[in-house]
Amino acid sequence: MKEPLGIIAGTGFYSIAALKNPEVKVIETKYGQAQVTKGTWHDRTTYFLTRHGTNHSVPPHKINYRANIQALVDLGVKDVLAVNVCGGIDETVPVGGLQVVDDFIDFTKNRISTFFDGDEGVNHVDVTNPYNQDLRKVLIKSCQNLKISVSDGGVYGGFEGPRFETKAEIQMAKKMGVTMVGMTGVPEVVLAVEKGLRYAAICIVANPAAGLSTEEITMEDVQKVVENSAAQVVQVLDEATKILAQ
Repeated sequence: MKEPLGIIAGTGFYSIAALKNPEVKVIETKYGQAQVTKGTWHDRTTYFLTRHGTNHSVPPHKINYRANIQALVDLGVKDVLAVNVCGGIDETVPVGGLQVVDDFIDFTKNRISTFFDGDEGVNHVDVTNPYNQDLRKVLIKSCQNLKISVSDGGVYGGFEGPRFETKAEIQMAKKMGVTMVGMTGVPEVVLAVEKGLRYAAICIVANPAAGLSTEEITMEDVQKVVENSAAQVVQVLDEATKILAQ
C-alpha cells in the first residue's frame, strides 16, 4: 500500500471533484491548525490542501506554511504535487501555459522559512535540487501523455505579496534568471525539503509579470485565466496520480 499523496494548490483551486469520498479534516500540529480534504484518487489516499482557505481568505504572507507541511507529514504523506499560479517572465511560455520549475530564488522578507529555528535543533539542509526530479518527470510525462504543452525547467521567484511586483523588481528577477514569479511557492518548498518530502510544482502563467505587458494586472484577469486552466491542470494531476499509483 502506497503512502498517502499530498496535493497543495492556491488561487482558483478550492476543491477537486476527482477526489472520491471527500472528507474535510482539521489537523492540529505544533505549529497550528491545517485544514485538508481527505479522499481517494486512483485508489490512493490523497490529502488536498488549499493554501488560501476554501473562500480565499488567507493572504500569501499569512499562510501557515509550517502547519500545512507538518500536517501532511503527520498524515504519512511522502510525495507532494503543488500547483502555483504565477506571473510569467519567460516569453516562451504564454498566458495559460504551464512550466515545471526546477529551482527558486527567495525574495520574501517576513516569513518563517524553516523548521530549524532552535526548537527542532540546528540543521542546514541541501537545496541544490529543491524540486524532486522523479516527481518533476512524472508531471512532465503527464503533460506529454495528454498532449498538453509544458516547459521543462525554470526558476520560481518567490515574492512577499500580497501586492504584485514592480517593473523594477521583475527586471531584477529576469536578470537573475527567474522565469516565474509568485507569492506562495516559498517557503513551502523549503519546508517540504526540510521534512524529507518529495515535492514538485507545476506553475500556471496567469499573466505577464509587471512591465512585460501594456495591460494593468488585475485579480479579475488572473482568476479568469485560472478558471480556464484549472480543468487542464486537474487533468495533469489526475494523470500524474495514475502514474504514481502504478
